[in-house]
Amino acid sequence: MQARRSWPPRGRAAEAPSKSGRGRSFAWAPLVAALVALFTPSLARADETKLVLPNFADQKFFGLDGHTLLLIGMGVSLLGFVFGIVMYVQLRGLPVHRAMREISELIYETCKTYLVTQIKFILVLWLFIGAVIVVYYAVLQQTPLDKVALIVAFSLIGIAGSCGVAWFGIRINTFANSRTAFASLKGKPFPTYAIPLKAGMSIGMVLISTELFLMLTILLFVDPKSAGSCFMGFAIGESLGASALRIAGGIFTKIADIGSDLMKIVFNIKEDDARNPGVIADCTGDNAGDSVGPSADGFETYGVTGVALITFILLAIPASVGVNAAIQVQLLVWIFVMRIVMVLVSAVSYLLNEAVAKARFGNADKMNFESPLTSLVWLTSFISVGMTYLGSYLLIPVVAGDSSLWWRLATIITCGTLAGAIIPEVVKIFTSTESRHVREVVTASREGGASLNVLSGLVAGNFSAYWLGAVMIGLMAVAYYVSSGILPLFASSTAAAAMVAAPVFSFGLVAFGFLGMGPVTIAVDSYGPVTDNAQSVYELSVIETLPNIKAEVKKEFGFDLNFDKAKHYLEENDGAGNTFKATAKPVLIGTAVVGATTMIFSIIMVLTNGLEDQTAILKLSPLHAPFLLGFIAGGAMIYWFTGATIQAVVTGAYRAVEFIKRNIKLEGGAEKASIADSKKVVEICTQYAQRGMINIFLAVFFGTLAFAFLDSYFFIGYLISIAIFGLYQALFMANAGGAWDNAKKLVEVELHEKGTELHAATVVGDTVGDPFKDTSSVAMNPVIKFTTLFGLLAVELAVELKSGGHGDIAQIAAAVMLVASAIFVYRSFYGMRIKAEGGEQVAAPTARVSKRGARALDAARASEDEGDADEERAPAAVPSGDPAEEPGK
Repeated sequence: MQARRSWPPRGRAAEAPSKSGRGRSFAWAPLVAALVALFTPSLARADETKLVLPNFADQKFFGLDGHTLLLIGMGVSLLGFVFGIVMYVQLRGLPVHRAMREISELIYETCKTYLVTQIKFILVLWLFIGAVIVVYYAVLQQTPLDKVALIVAFSLIGIAGSCGVAWFGIRINTFANSRTAFASLKGKPFPTYAIPLKAGMSIGMVLISTELFLMLTILLFVDPKSAGSCFMGFAIGESLGASALRIAGGIFTKIADIGSDLMKIVFNIKEDDARNPGVIADCTGDNAGDSVGPSADGFETYGVTGVALITFILLAIPASVGVNAAIQVQLLVWIFVMRIVMVLVSAVSYLLNEAVAKARFGNADKMNFESPLTSLVWLTSFISVGMTYLGSYLLIPVVAGDSSLWWRLATIITCGTLAGAIIPEVVKIFTSTESRHVREVVTASREGGASLNVLSGLVAGNFSAYWLGAVMIGLMAVAYYVSSGILPLFASSTAAAAMVAAPVFSFGLVAFGFLGMGPVTIAVDSYGPVTDNAQSVYELSVIETLPNIKAEVKKEFGFDLNFDKAKHYLEENDGAGNTFKATAKPVLIGTAVVGATTMIFSIIMVLTNGLEDQTAILKLSPLHAPFLLGFIAGGAMIYWFTGATIQAVVTGAYRAVEFIKRNIKLEGGAEKASIADSKKVVEICTQYAQRGMINIFLAVFFGTLAFAFLDSYFFIGYLISIAIFGLYQALFMANAGGAWDNAKKLVEVELHEKGTELHAATVVGDTVGDPFKDTSSVAMNPVIKFTTLFGLLAVELAVELKSGGHGDIAQIAAAVMLVASAIFVYRSFYGMRIKAEGGEQVAAPTARVSKRGARALDAARASEDEGDADEERAPAAVPSGDPAEEPGK
């Protein structure tokens, strides 16, 4: 228990900043006491530790045994990694002006500081997870300490993997942004498209190849008796890292984005105005939220889906039955070879698509930036489908004595692969700058202002959830229909168990297919932060005002500058980036939900003794009260989670806006905000990202333990509920946010109406959509997976306690954990409320916002103390919206 006592919370983790906020610790004593009582030894073993990998050398494929074939796969993974690194080096060598390079390096330094801070924080959170792992395996299971150390080590490797790919993502994105901005000055659109996509492919190839290499390492080199537990530790570790980075990154980026965007209304300044100290933080946030989070999330999604399938195969097709060992080897080798092939498919598809795109647009003066991105997704999808059928035919022509299973399994995976292409097309209907829904948002805003803008965006989000749900249901229904033909895989089970296992396995394969073209999915998602940053780097570099810049660039780089075209291409390309960021989100959340189905089934297998206990099976129904109550509880947690993440953004954005208003210098001829002011905004964003995250994460952590200990069937209902509620909440929020975002982009790029009332209305809508699409919705994906994965371990703890006659201890622990979770749920709002600088809660503002804005611009600033006192009476969370009353308008 020493690891658990080493948790050293500093300060009030969920409270508005104050000068004396340090030194207060959490009251852990009752919790630690309960855990000491809880973790008593000499209990029965749970099924998860009994998972044993088969001998891959026992089966032949193409004349090679399975072990050798997978070793070759590791080599292919290394080649994919090298492919990504080569693109990294090529991008770094592209020309860039020093003014732009300095800005991108400043952005990287702030990103690096943020990421280091988050990694330290994740390691503190890991102490909770590590303590549970150690006590479960070392004390309850009496596993040898060397094996426990191995499991713990792989949980740390999982964290390192998530954080490592996140670091790589920000590094490449933060120099690709300046290269993109500089390339736009040539007056041609193609480089403005090609550089961000190349950066995205580099991230995608490195991410997927690293994940695949690590999983193959466990599969091939870890003791088969320990590999199942190591996979679980690895998955929990990467899920912890992804959850923390997604939540914190989503909060950070939207605090910065809102703080920066609102200045456009308050002071009537242009987007990314270099005098705005919030712009650097916004650029950092673009990477924290749209690069760090998605990279870690993609890494975790790819790994957790694989772990879910491996666990399912080992549980549902037990090797104790003679022929099943061969089936296990065939299925596991097939799954991993398919993954290896898809890495090659993604690389080939990218190269082919780039050749075609360059021939079409290389010298064009105008291009539709979405067109080559769309063609890349579809080309990869079609090639992937073809290779799925070919690879399946060659690898598993006969499985379990059935020669039809190869095409059935390939068809099921194809449902997921097609989802990876169809879902982005449906998303574009609601979020693209060409979308009728987005244009409806603009139309509604022209006469209805911000009110109708928001309402119209809500319409788009709700409709999108319906249609995307219909697409997923349709593809999963096809998989379900085909699954009736894969029953021979489960011949050793009872007929009833096989009828349940077959469709669940098919849903897991659909999730696998979602990620079939993983590098490309990651690439089009990573395209967005580069295009967004490129526009900001252009403005922050103030390159247009540098003396003799045209002659300097002509002499050093050999081309003539074209400022007008550069700005237009960067803005237009940012719209394409917004669209494709939106398209990747439903793919990842869909994977989480479909993949969770497979992991939930693994928990059900533990509870029902491999679906043999009919009494237990009957409890998996709404007719069983605990199951129904758990289902209701899951919905409640999703809505709390949504509110908690947005509350953290609101409070942090208030502080950022407050600071920026007081310190922005628009008079006196200043061209740029001071570095010190910019770093202060970054500090505010980081502070509130962490304060929000710790409340949210610990509420989820303790809630998972509480519900698992309370009642296993309550917990199953809870897991199913958070998956379903989370799916639709995430789809709705992500696409409503995307519609608001591109409505603003449409006004800026196509209508050229910056600074108008219409523009102000769309900016307000965009600030509403920011936490929708980039905070709450995207964080549900890793939270669902973390809850399900960690829940498997928690349920096993509960089952062993009750089977050992210690059910009363489980109930006491559940009560203690539930109280702990409720405390953090409470703190996620009441500890994060907006407070005036003196620390008192503000009941109601008593002065007009415009007066606050006027004070912020008072050149003399002679009465700062008086202004601070006034601020306690009249905070300015949101500008009044009346242009006539705002300074500078």
